[in-house]
Amino acid sequence: QVQLVESGGGLVQAGGSLRLSCATSGRTFTNYAAAWFRRAPGKEREFVAAINWNGGNTYYADSVKGRFTISRDNAKNTVYLQMNSLKPEDTAIYYCAADRVYSGSYYYTQESSYGYWGQGTQVTVSS
Repeated sequence: QVQLVESGGGLVQAGGSLRLSCATSGRTFTNYAAAWFRRAPGKEREFVAAINWNGGNTYYADSVKGRFTISRDNAKNTVYLQMNSLKPEDTAIYYCAADRVYSGSYYYTQESSYGYWGQGTQVTVSS
């Protein structure tokens, strides 16, 4: 069993930065891929970024590529999302997810690949 708790959300002006953290518990986390998804007001939840179990492979949505960086510290059982050059359209609830994921970029981007989810953290970017 893996529990996920996100933190680091808040209100920031456009162009600013935030770093989200996802603290996990459970001895199996180091074997799991992890990802960030987000749900904007009135929209469905969408993929943001993912990372494989050892951090060797990362995947990004086109909308955040070059601005966001996903990383993990398995010694601390924590996944991070560094968000730079934030835009108002990045406003959303951000969710952390984890599970074993089949190899191949497609599977890392799919909600159905992840069985463990956090409760979410709000990110609001003002213009």
